[in-house]
Amino acid sequence: MPSPAISVAMSVYNGERFLAPAIESVLGQTFGDFEFLILDDGSADGTAAIVRAYAAQDPRIRPIIRENRGLVASLNELLAAARAPIVARMDADDICHPERFARQIGFLAGHPDHGVIGSRTTDIDEQGQSFQLNLADHPLSHDELLHNIATDGPLLAHPTVMFRRDVVLAAGGYHAAFRHCEDYDLWLRLAHRTRMANLPERLLSYRRSPGQVSNRHAVEQCIGVGVSRVAYFERAAGRPDPTETLAVLPPIEALDALFGRAGVAREIRAHTARALLYSEAALGGAAFDLLLRHVADGGRGGELWRTVPRLVRFGKPARAVRLAMALVGSLAA
Repeated sequence: MPSPAISVAMSVYNGERFLAPAIESVLGQTFGDFEFLILDDGSADGTAAIVRAYAAQDPRIRPIIRENRGLVASLNELLAAARAPIVARMDADDICHPERFARQIGFLAGHPDHGVIGSRTTDIDEQGQSFQLNLADHPLSHDELLHNIATDGPLLAHPTVMFRRDVVLAAGGYHAAFRHCEDYDLWLRLAHRTRMANLPERLLSYRRSPGQVSNRHAVEQCIGVGVSRVAYFERAAGRPDPTETLAVLPPIEALDALFGRAGVAREIRAHTARALLYSEAALGGAAFDLLLRHVADGGRGGELWRTVPRLVRFGKPARAVRLAMALVGSLAA
């Protein structure tokens, strides 16, 4: 069979609730020259049956049903299985707008120096209703993206991206050490290899739900983002990246030794603490001890003091008292 123009890569784990509309939004694209790889990563719900049913109806769907190996392994398997030179990512709970593929493949055809193109998004809730979040929009140009790397701003929404498969493979694909932020690490590794951009059109409806990775694994995700940023600046300075061959990231306390210089662990604690100051779930869990360690490291500022009444509102008065005492103690130190 001739190779398609695009390979659509979707990994699913226990995704039966939103899977059908996600699949249908791909099948309804105005640009139809694609294969649709749907990998069921060992789901325990009805995901596999849904995938098989759609595959029986549309020959463009290539199902991969197997045991659970995790998202990073699944994404790399999809990259290896793709027959097209262009890969479009898609998540199992989002909705593609009909013109998404046409607009993105048209951009890549007209911009051979770009290896990755995403788009801006709209947010939807669990019922598919639009709502507004007070978040910064994704940058449009490669230069804006580099600026956002430097200032810790948004880069690309993973389920919106379309990329050149050879460019991503040359960068090593997705790295297992950066579980739950494997996409962010990939963008940072690609930043000096190719140009990346986002289309201004909102070509994907991004579903927000309590069960998504950014909520369930917020602490691990924020630590990984911080480490990937340190690795990015190491590479930019011409120094070796010690995370390149890691299967898992070491504990925060071991990061100074990993990077061969003092202060990395403190930097990662500060980055993670700042990122999670408004997360009720994170501050009710492991992030709180990390926050106290950040204060012991010398963390100061009004944002930390404002977290004290926030903890009370979160129903954590004992933690509010502990943080207040730590902040008072840091002033006296």
